Amino acid sequence: MLSWRSHDSRRVLATSRAADLSGKGGAVSNQEPSSSRVPSNSPSSAAPGIDHIAQEHISEPKKAVAEALGTFVLVLGGVGTAVLAGDRVGNVGVALAFGFTLLFLVYAIGPISGCHVNPAVTLANLLLGRISAVAAGAYVVAQLVGAFLAGVVIYAVAKGRPTYDRAADGLAANGWGAHSPSAGAGLNGYGVAAVVIIEVVLTALLVFVVLSSTDQLADRPLAGLSIGFTLAVCHLISIPVDNTSVNPARSLAVAPYQDGALAQVWVFVVFPLIGGALGALVYRGLFGRYKGVN
Repeated sequence: MLSWRSHDSRRVLATSRAADLSGKGGAVSNQEPSSSRVPSNSPSSAAPGIDHIAQEHISEPKKAVAEALGTFVLVLGGVGTAVLAGDRVGNVGVALAFGFTLLFLVYAIGPISGCHVNPAVTLANLLLGRISAVAAGAYVVAQLVGAFLAGVVIYAVAKGRPTYDRAADGLAANGWGAHSPSAGAGLNGYGVAAVVIIEVVLTALLVFVVLSSTDQLADRPLAGLSIGFTLAVCHLISIPVDNTSVNPARSLAVAPYQDGALAQVWVFVVFPLIGGALGALVYRGLFGRYKGVN
């Protein structure tokens, strides 16, 4: 999800080189080492506050574990709030729970894996050449594992309430028609066409913000804020429509716990992925830089 080179890391490199030169009796220059300069149009796959070179030395298993942990926390924080506290905090509270959880994850695991925590984001990075197909596959598997584990934990807690009914209450699964949050007694809610449109558009928006906020031209230390608040806005818009997916892992993790959700979950896998690809295309068209396999 994140990609930038820290100014602090440049100063560290410059200081280190100066120390080496002084130790060898060489002249100390105040000029920044050329090896630490990054052209303004070059991509990077590093995260906030960490040098791209340093991130390259992080093993792929560690990155996968970070993705699993991050997706677990995202689903636990967002869906857990909806299921366990939704009647108290309302849609605004649920939206903020998703947004703030992603915000701190950006800074917590971004330096390790880039904090994708979403197959749609991983697909976008794959299409832009920022991550290899093998690494992308490992990321998606890790994201699904983390999301499903979060679903298990949320369900284990939810069923501890005597009045909890899995068939009726579920785990905030996504759906349309009779399974839309807008459905009433005997009345269907938003239809599948509305759900398809909202998922494609909002996922494209989220992925575009992720990519553009971490571009070399952006004020990258603030990326966590822009990405987190964008996810919150996506939920404010579409919770009444379909409970908001914009993340196939989130949808797949909770579908087994709610009647009718498994039959509809394909929509919340296919169309967020299409939205992710669209977001990558828009980013490429506007920024014009995308190469650099992680």
